[in-house]
Order: sequence, then structure tokens, then C-alpha cells
Amino acid sequence: MKIVFTTSGTDLDAPLDRRFGRAPRFLVYDLEGQTFEVVENRQNLNAAQGAGIQSAEAVARLGAKAVVTGHCGPKAFRVLSAAGVAILTSDAPTVAAALDQYRSGALTEARAADVEGHWA
Repeated sequence: MKIVFTTSGTDLDAPLDRRFGRAPRFLVYDLEGQTFEVVENRQNLNAAQGAGIQSAEAVARLGAKAVVTGHCGPKAFRVLSAAGVAILTSDAPTVAAALDQYRSGALTEARAADVEGHWA
């Protein structure tokens, strides 16, 4: 199973980005293989509009079953939910810490967006 973490970095020690749609990168972690790849999301970092939707579509195309981020807006939430991707919010300082939270069952699935659109 693949889990996407929002980040600005390129490894597990990188900070977990609090934004979903405007996160600079996605770290895609494969739980079975315990491997990861980093996917750029810079095209949405400064988008005037649609960053959440486009980011959500990209995450769905990656085959992720869950996304771990700080916050998720309403449009991204709708697209991710429709694609069957669970949204988990975390205040962990790093991707590794958020992954540990996920593995220990400390994260709960969001039932609604927790920020307005165009939140920065």
C-alpha cells in the first residue's frame, strides 16, 4: 500500500508540510517494500487556483490509498474522497514521525476539510 506525505524535502527526515495542495513535494511511501520515491508538486506551489484539485488528482494517479498532511481544503478533500484516498492529518515535525504515527495507529481519518480553500 502506498501512502503520500506532504513535504518540502527529499527524505524521511524532511519536514511534514502543513499544506496539501501547495506542498512542494510528495513523498510516496510503499509500506510493503518499505521504499519511497519523491514526486515534485512545484507546479501547484504558486498556482493562482486549482492547486488542491490538481494535487489531489496527482496523488490519486500515484495509486496512494492514504495521504498524510497537516491540513486539507474542501476541493482537495472532495477529489481525494471520490478517489478512495483516506486523508489523515498530523502535526508531526517530520515525515518519519508522521509515518511512525501512522504505523502505531495514532492518526485518524479526516471526515471533512479543516481549512478554507486558498489557505496558505
